Amino acid sequence: QLARMQERELRSWLFEGRDPNQPDENMTFASGIRQIQQDVESRYGVPVEAVMVGDCELDDSLNALVAAAREATVNAAKWSGASVISLFAEVEPGEVSIVVRDRGQGFDPEAVPEDRKGLAESVHGRMTRRGGTATVTSAPGEGTKVSLKMPRSATQPRSSAASRS
Repeated sequence: QLARMQERELRSWLFEGRDPNQPDENMTFASGIRQIQQDVESRYGVPVEAVMVGDCELDDSLNALVAAAREATVNAAKWSGASVISLFAEVEPGEVSIVVRDRGQGFDPEAVPEDRKGLAESVHGRMTRRGGTATVTSAPGEGTKVSLKMPRSATQPRSSAASRS
């Protein structure tokens, strides 16, 4: 865990030219994904393997997308029992998508009690209020996959190169 944190800090210094311990006033989509990775790993001790393709500026809709992805990643860290969580994020001209995947214990989405609002409000509700979609695929013993898609404005991606953290 310490080695992963130090690797991220070194990458931030080398490739982004910024102090990783200072807040990022110009946060982009990719930096939001990296923040999820860092926060979940440090709070829950579960490695998050993040792959990002492209980057763009954040707007209210993409902030909602990142927040829903954070909730899905935290849920996987807390409840799945998986030894690692995969997070794939891609910026395309027409939409931005994130897939959070764990190979943990999974669950039956139909058996979630009504009083459990994590997926309903923090993921599905957040996405639909902004015009996006959230799909949860899970089964006991099979792990869970949360697919999030948000349409984006006409601005072009900052970079189309793939990066891996």
